[in-house]
Amino acid sequence: MRAAVLVFPGSNCDRDLAVALRAAGAQVEMVWHKDTVLPEGTDLVALPGGFSYGDYLRCGAIAAQSPICGAVARHAERGGYALGICNGFQVLTEMRLLPGALMRNAGITFLCRTERLIVRSADSDFTRGYAQGQDIALPVAHHDGNYAASEDDLDRLEGEDRVAFAYAETPNGSARDIAGVLSENRRILGLMPHPERAVDAAHGGTDGQALFRALVGALADA
Repeated sequence: MRAAVLVFPGSNCDRDLAVALRAAGAQVEMVWHKDTVLPEGTDLVALPGGFSYGDYLRCGAIAAQSPICGAVARHAERGGYALGICNGFQVLTEMRLLPGALMRNAGITFLCRTERLIVRSADSDFTRGYAQGQDIALPVAHHDGNYAASEDDLDRLEGEDRVAFAYAETPNGSARDIAGVLSENRRILGLMPHPERAVDAAHGGTDGQALFRALVGALADA
């Protein structure tokens, strides 16, 4: 399975994401934001956490207009897989590849701690390594992680089983405790918590491993 990890000015989780994907068995290439094409044979585009372009305007808004994101959009239109974590989730919503928006945390403070999550959907190549309803723990590190969407969109996400992860107790005010959502074809996942920071016991937990292993396994078998 071939993965492309995007790198924007201000990305700070790109290497962590590459390490997690390689540990799960993926071949990984780092792709600069000024590139206009993805590496040949890319199966997964991974958008890392960080503060792309210094979070000017809205978080992810400038990154969504970068040259490489045109290639990401074409990749998604072809049915390609994409994973956006934290700032990457913000970029995916700014690109309209996922519904909703990430707003300022309800408490107006930066959050950096481990949060309990509930796996709401195990019906995707990202989440098949978990059981529906499973309680896991992943780190969060964000200032603008308050997920917002219209009531119609929220009803649609829940009705179509597209809420991948929910907070056991929302730390940031996210609507309906949503921590991660899937696209209509279930091939794009955006989530605010950081699974790539939970793949090594030495770092305090391994609950993120199942996401990367399931995804790499599914794409390797495709």
